[in-house]
Amino acid sequence: MTNIVGEQRTAGEGQATGGRPAVDERRTPAPSGGAGGTDWRAVAATTAGADRAEAEAGVRLAYRQAGLAEPERVVWADSPLVGTAAVLSLTGQRATLPSDVEARAARALRAAGVDPDAPRPGRSVREAVRTAPWEAERRRVLAELGPQGWAARWALTSAPLWELTRGLTDRVRAGIIIGLAGPDQGRATGVVIGAGTTAPAPGAGPDERQGGVQDERRGEPQGEQRGAARETAVRLALASAVLGQHDAAWLAAFDGAEALTGVSAVARAAGWWWPYENVAVISERPRELHRDEAGRLDRGDGPALAYPDGFALYAWRGMPVPADFLEGLDALDARRIRTEENAELRRVMLEHYRYDRYLSESGAQPVHRDETGVLWRIELEGDEPVVMVEVVNSTPEPDGSSRTYWLRVPPRTRTAREGVAWTFGLSAEAYEPQRQT
Repeated sequence: MTNIVGEQRTAGEGQATGGRPAVDERRTPAPSGGAGGTDWRAVAATTAGADRAEAEAGVRLAYRQAGLAEPERVVWADSPLVGTAAVLSLTGQRATLPSDVEARAARALRAAGVDPDAPRPGRSVREAVRTAPWEAERRRVLAELGPQGWAARWALTSAPLWELTRGLTDRVRAGIIIGLAGPDQGRATGVVIGAGTTAPAPGAGPDERQGGVQDERRGEPQGEQRGAARETAVRLALASAVLGQHDAAWLAAFDGAEALTGVSAVARAAGWWWPYENVAVISERPRELHRDEAGRLDRGDGPALAYPDGFALYAWRGMPVPADFLEGLDALDARRIRTEENAELRRVMLEHYRYDRYLSESGAQPVHRDETGVLWRIELEGDEPVVMVEVVNSTPEPDGSSRTYWLRVPPRTRTAREGVAWTFGLSAEAYEPQRQT
């Protein structure tokens, strides 16, 4: 089975062919869109509900383009988490699933006319539907443009989206693994697998709920071994996925390619999907997506990523945070921040509360003062100290007042001048402003 990440890296190899590529304008596509005219950035970021008719038509076209018979059944899942669970059910691994997720996957299968007890999905056809046409198209474009032309096309079409979508899919993939293979860790790691879901006890699967001694009698893995086996099953199911809208980055380099018409149509209409001989499983797109200016998942008052069935990821500036952690941010005070033992969560608290407010309310003492400002320092147990320079804007406001700013500087800073100079990338000795504004 082919590794998804490995394929994505291969697709980008052309951009690293040595130095800045020379651009042949005659062979380079327009930066926006491509021959197909698709706005792939918008495709990757959309939170609109799936266009199910378009997605199913795209799936059937992709099968035909691969020389395969169309799938007999199309199963819709409300999230890639339940899509993965449906795949595990199709492939005879229902026992690895949390009970409520197993039930949701079974409902999705039955709604499509698939019997969860006798699913008959056939083999995965991802290689024929997605990988083989992508490889053929890449060889064709490379032969047509040459290494430099291919690198230039990649730089103009796919590179701007690559890290953005890869970071997002990595987080979704990690959330699914936690949600299905370690649901007892879910809320603590910012993963919610769905409203009303009751996670089983650690190490428990459906068989254990009906009598765990059966596993030992059958010689099946126990404890950590069972957890590892469950995680492996989930990872293999994820490796058989086509990423739909999240394939936008590499599809942008082949916009309008005839051989990828079906795969592209699904990407424009839906989320992740799994092609099997007789059954295709398609996921809805997220209904909420919140990112910061760096493209990281980020939200202070709810899930940063959420799907229609409640599968959600919580994050603050890219860092996973417990789902109930954000609910307490508005009630923070300096004592609560000081007693938080987790250094990463304490950092999130400080960013939300503001460093200057924390210094002001926590009894921090100035450690140095000169004509540039006041240096403050406060020690944090188990973490680096917070060191900031308080400076006053020398240009008065229209009402005659002067604004105070707080500049966070490295913990090694010993003087206010050194800290202010550091914000300009200078040493204290080199910092000699002729005019202050």
